[in-house]
Amino acid sequence: MELTAFTNLSLDGVFQAPGRVDEDTRGEFAHGGWAAPYQAMYETGDLNAEVELLFGRWTFEQFHHSWSGDDPFSQFFRATRKHVVTRQKNYRTDWANSTVLEGEAAASVAKCKAEASKPLLMFGSGLLASELMAHGLIDRYVLLIHPLFLGSGRPFAAGLPAPHKLTLQEVRSTKKGVLIATYTREN
Repeated sequence: MELTAFTNLSLDGVFQAPGRVDEDTRGEFAHGGWAAPYQAMYETGDLNAEVELLFGRWTFEQFHHSWSGDDPFSQFFRATRKHVVTRQKNYRTDWANSTVLEGEAAASVAKCKAEASKPLLMFGSGLLASELMAHGLIDRYVLLIHPLFLGSGRPFAAGLPAPHKLTLQEVRSTKKGVLIATYTREN
């Protein structure tokens, strides 16, 4: 089944803490919530698709914390099947419709892709994304490129061991100037 990486990015490639001020202050990052004013996720259409979700453990916990209300996004996340990749032994979660994928990420995600009944959609999860890219497991990228430079923060795909060429499939702009660029992996 296809795996899509869905990521908010600044123009300088930062993906850290797009949603809220206190989301991720690692490395003394002080710009949390930078993507929220743009509300680009509402214009992508990907959240209306029939998908299963894939997360790294840290991002999974942040999403669980952020999307536990009664708003449409919380309802989507609660109702959708979720897979969390973790190296943490005996990891447990109480978030509905969640499956824990323990062990080596590439092997567990490859197995999940083979067994999934719907396309997989991965939000953020930068460390996991880099590992999956290195193993050729991400098929499609939806990058929400915001019209701002942050000057600091964690870059997406940090630590990728080799270049990863993509082919542009579509690009469009939101009313607030966010580019929604869709790429596929070159074989």
